[in-house]
Amino acid sequence: MADLTKELIITKHPAEVQIALLENKRLVELHQEKSTEQFSVGNIYVGKVRKIMPGLNAAFVNIGCDKDAFLHYLDIGPNTLTLNEFVKGVIAGGKRSLGAVTRQPALEKNGKISDVLSSGQSILVQIAKECISTKGPRITTEISFAGRYTVLVPYGDKVFVSQKIKGSAERKRLRQIVAGFKPRNFGVIVRTVAEGKTAEDLEKDINQLVKKWQVMIDKLVGAEPPVKVASELDRTSSLIRDVVNDSFHAIYVDNKELFEEVKNFMHSFSDGKDVPDIVKLYKDKTPIFEHFNVAKQIKSSFGKVVTIKNGIYLVIEQTEALCVIDVNSGNRVKSSNSQEENALQVNLAAADEIARQMRLRDIGGIIVVDFIDMSTAVNRTQLYKHMSELMTGDRARHTVLPLSKFGLMQITRQRIRPVTNIDILERCPVCQGTGKIKPAILIEENLENIINFLFQEQREGKITIELHPILYAYFTKGLISKQVKWFFRYKKWIRLRQNPDCHLLQYKFFNQDMEEIVLWDSQPKTQKGDD
Repeated sequence: MADLTKELIITKHPAEVQIALLENKRLVELHQEKSTEQFSVGNIYVGKVRKIMPGLNAAFVNIGCDKDAFLHYLDIGPNTLTLNEFVKGVIAGGKRSLGAVTRQPALEKNGKISDVLSSGQSILVQIAKECISTKGPRITTEISFAGRYTVLVPYGDKVFVSQKIKGSAERKRLRQIVAGFKPRNFGVIVRTVAEGKTAEDLEKDINQLVKKWQVMIDKLVGAEPPVKVASELDRTSSLIRDVVNDSFHAIYVDNKELFEEVKNFMHSFSDGKDVPDIVKLYKDKTPIFEHFNVAKQIKSSFGKVVTIKNGIYLVIEQTEALCVIDVNSGNRVKSSNSQEENALQVNLAAADEIARQMRLRDIGGIIVVDFIDMSTAVNRTQLYKHMSELMTGDRARHTVLPLSKFGLMQITRQRIRPVTNIDILERCPVCQGTGKIKPAILIEENLENIINFLFQEQREGKITIELHPILYAYFTKGLISKQVKWFFRYKKWIRLRQNPDCHLLQYKFFNQDMEEIVLWDSQPKTQKGDD
């Protein structure tokens, strides 16, 4: 893993920003941030309780979304009563210090939501999960502000260190450092990336979070629900904050404005000496996703069937709450190996791709994998350990269970956003999605009818026809070719251009300005083409 090279490829479109994370040039994560997204994970709102559901021990809260947000009692923080009193006072114009209110008893884990909230009550909440399918966002009252190295929690008081930091000496060092300048009435969680960082780095990070808290408090004064009072970083910045570390090779951005934003954000938590070498502005004419082979990987990695290698393939079926993955060996059989050995090799190769697919599609909830049956317990254990190791690079919380007696592996993975689904199928340019095409024997007649219409009815000056090389050869072969006959008939030279990407019976017409003439029901219309 020491030689693993990581790159971020960021492209900006008018309606969205797409971010690709590459590890050794292999696409492992794809993020899409639409400019219309408003209710993102981490945003904080003053909402109004609309309805209490005692049977569910939950409440529906209006935060301005089309669907009311869902708040379960288990998502209510232990210090919610104290925080509610503080927020109520700030909204009314009272003191803005956390110490201004008397601390209330911590809530019990098995309490009732009707004892904490009431209909019409204003409450400070944070989005924990985005809207998924027909459901509204899931929210929590346990407010937190995430920074590069730490997380700030109001009324937390204690210092916690990420369990992923294993060294006891390092954990003790970090806890002592943070305890020395921890803000009063706040708790602090030290993140995994803080390992090895200096006291100066940690203090700077906490101070930035305190400033963010103060900005939110200023917005609370006089706030009328539902209203947003604090925003999480956009997905580009939050991904850089959570993912980028010293092992990153480069960040490529194809938009000048976004390039400057990313560069400035990197400077906000870096000493700046290596930022110019990491963040790079992409200027080539070739689209950035094509240059770094991201576009091709997207096309080959999404869809119901995913081919791996040597005939091995996965069938991925996604429902709202469950994802089922079926492993198929295809035609991969090595005669030199036993059936058990072949099954093991297929399963290990499939596990690599499954771990990647879960990150790539951001699959959450329950995942059930149907591996090739193996009779040996040692091989089943080896597969389980291999999958567990592969999942260590996944930032989402997850649990991997050993293979059941039916050969099924169950995985649970944190779900905070909808699954990323990309339609990789394209409409057939020949049949236009109907599944039926005109007889090949009539191709010449069809072309002549369109040419006649363009010259006689639409009064085009010059036209160019782009077609498959086989059709190109058919119309240009011989001393007196079809192309020459058209010249004698129409007194205008029709330029033919071969394009290997065209289907055999596909053709495109262009006018003298090389604008494509789109043919709809044999009535040509001109629009700008890609040329």
